[in-house]
Amino acid sequence: MTQKIIKLALGLIFLVFVFVQFNDPDLILWIFAYGSVSGVLIYGAFRPVPKKVILIALVVIGGYSLTLVPEFFEWLSLTEKQEIFGDMVYEKPYLEETREFLGLWMAWFSIF
Repeated sequence: MTQKIIKLALGLIFLVFVFVQFNDPDLILWIFAYGSVSGVLIYGAFRPVPKKVILIALVVIGGYSLTLVPEFFEWLSLTEKQEIFGDMVYEKPYLEETREFLGLWMAWFSIF
């Protein structure tokens, strides 16, 4: 019962993440990413999710996150960390890429 509640709660959180992406230039990507995670979690609260579906989601989300690793490490290498939860700063694209990287890893671990 507890596992069902956790899956439902996480599924609803990722559904909220879908709705806050509507101002993002690549919103289709994020609707797919967070929406698929939400769907897997909510469906998984009631029925077993086929292992192939989980594997595909893990590979796609994990694979895309790997494209963001250089910017994430750029942010990590800074001596003075910029606020990643603040406004978007177009002169510092590594901030947005770091946010995306961390969001994808939250999604990845939620499915896993």
